[in-house]
Parts: sequence; C-alpha cells; structure tokens
Amino acid sequence: MPPPALAFAPFGVHGAFVALGVAAAVLVFVLEARRRRTLDDRLVIILTGSLLCGALAAKLSTAWRYLAAAPDPTLLGTLVYGGKSVLGGLAGAYFGAHLTKRLIGYRAPTGDVFAPAVALGIGLGRFGCLLTEPPGTPTGFSWGVTVGAARAAEIPGFPPAWIGVPLHPSFAYEIVFHLAMLALLLRLRRRPDLRGELFKVYLLAYAVFRFLIEFVRGNEVVWAGLTRSQLFLIPSALLLAGYFLRRSGRPLHAIPPPPPAPAMSAEAP
Repeated sequence: MPPPALAFAPFGVHGAFVALGVAAAVLVFVLEARRRRTLDDRLVIILTGSLLCGALAAKLSTAWRYLAAAPDPTLLGTLVYGGKSVLGGLAGAYFGAHLTKRLIGYRAPTGDVFAPAVALGIGLGRFGCLLTEPPGTPTGFSWGVTVGAARAAEIPGFPPAWIGVPLHPSFAYEIVFHLAMLALLLRLRRRPDLRGELFKVYLLAYAVFRFLIEFVRGNEVVWAGLTRSQLFLIPSALLLAGYFLRRSGRPLHAIPPPPPAPAMSAEAP
C-alpha cells in the first residue's frame, strides 16, 4: 500500500489553527485558574503580557530570514512572510509572564496554570503546520507521507529527490507529544513536590523531545550536524536540568499565595 499523500491546505489554514490553539490555551488557563481559586484581574494581566511577548518573540526570531531574502523588505512583508517560531514564542511568553509579574508585584507562581494551557495550545497549532509545511526527512516507516511535485514546487529549497518519497510526519509527532504532555501535566498537578514547577517540567520535556525530533524535521543544519533550534535547545535543556538537580533533595517550600488585590479607595461624596 503506497504511503498517503499529504493534502496541503491553503495558507490561511495555518493561521486558523494557531488562533484555535491560542483560544483553547486561554480557555484552559482560565478554567485552571478558577479551579485553583487564583483567577483575578492581575492574572489576566499576566496572561496578556505573556501572549503579547510570545507573539512578538515568535515573529522576531524568524523575521531575519525574510529580511535577508527580500530585495525590498517591508514591515507588512515581515508580518506576513516572516514566519513564526514556537521556540521563540515560548521563550518570549516565559519572559513576558515574569516581566509582567514583576511590574505588578505578583509573587505567587503561575507556571502550574500556564503549563496545561500551553501544551494544548501548541498541540492544536501544530495541526496548521502539518497541513501547510514540509513534513520532514525521508523515512522507511509505514506511516510516512509524501509530497507531490506540484506542492514541492511551492516549497523553497524542497529537495527534488524527496518528491513522492515517504517522509516523517514530524508535526504529527509533535501533536502526539503535546497532547500526551497535557494528560501528564493534569496528573502531575496532584503532586505536592512539583507545586509551582509544572511549566519547567513541560519545558524540559519539550526541549529534549524537540532536540531529538529536529533530526527528522529537515531544518537547515548550521554547525556540527545540528540545526539552529538544537543549538538553542542544548543550553536551555542544561539550565532546566541543572535547576531540577539543585532542587532535588531540598525540603518542600511553601508556595506563597497570590498577593491580595489592591483595594479600591472610595472618594468622599
């Protein structure tokens, strides 16, 4: 039985799935915050800061490709054709949440609320990548997918030798990973020794998984057989692993409750 041909969807489908992922992530974030009785205006501000910084970082981390290739680059062209990076978005969202918390004086951890939301959001968004981007490198496995000549002609740099050849559906692997992590995170939230640490657990797991999956993604190799993503992931994973190694063996620390919201002062009539 020949491998299935991947039916690529129109460009707008990618954006639609990204929007669906963001909407689902926001919904899970709100539900989880309500379950923990921590939802208030300050948490909404933190979520907004995280989303804005994540979106900006996702775009800026890949905009250089458009700026280097376009003969007459424009701001609109950067926004439309500059691409987006999940890793850049994650880093930006993490920074945005911490920056916003510092600005508003919110000391309580929020990673446990973000973790399941992010896992679901990226998992749904990757459906858009699966339907619109090159799937991966050649594979001998039965679940490989193929790209026809017409679609290959629309993909810059697509190797002609890969046309009609079974390829790794690397984005499908990511979808399975993120949905599995969602289920795992929902179980781990019951563990007292991981209170406040679930987002770091998710980041470390994704860093290791993404490093490995890069070998079948087909991204450009830039140094020592590694892609840019892998070069970013190596120090990231080491820092996260070092954090958990330092943390192991320590007594459980009390998680500070969310600081009370500032009272509204009533003006005298």
